[in-house]
Amino acid sequence: MADNIKQPKNAQIKAQKAQLNLVWKSTFGREQTQRFETVQKFVDSECIRLMVKYTPSRNNILAKSAVLGTKIGSGRIYVVSPYGRYQYYGKLMVSSKTGSAFAGKGESKVLTDRDLQYSTAKHPQAQRLWFEVMKKNHGQQILRSAAAIAKKR
Repeated sequence: MADNIKQPKNAQIKAQKAQLNLVWKSTFGREQTQRFETVQKFVDSECIRLMVKYTPSRNNILAKSAVLGTKIGSGRIYVVSPYGRYQYYGKLMVSSKTGSAFAGKGESKVLTDRDLQYSTAKHPQAQRLWFEVMKKNHGQQILRSAAAIAKKR
């Protein structure tokens, strides 16, 4: 959640021939904080919803882990699956000892320059960097909708 938006102080502005008193509505800070939080919750939820079709999936664990790992309204999306980062960046990692994609207990993995091959059976548009792809394809739509929500409140 966002920090509370500070309530501005009332101000008096004097010019040579005039004086202006600027008086803020007493609920301004609270209302703006609520508006921001509502919009942020929408943006987080919409990003998660729209990135599903770009997320690799055999059993939907990656997409579900984004829902489970994210506090909606925080402004950060977390994919908490243990292999989420590996899948997201899409480069094959192999055992430092055997060169196999499967590493035994105690073995470390090393990064290769080979791209992972994603199944498109469940999500035909599945690919690496799925959040970035979603943002490129839907970012403006999300921003327009978020602006409309902010204006309604």
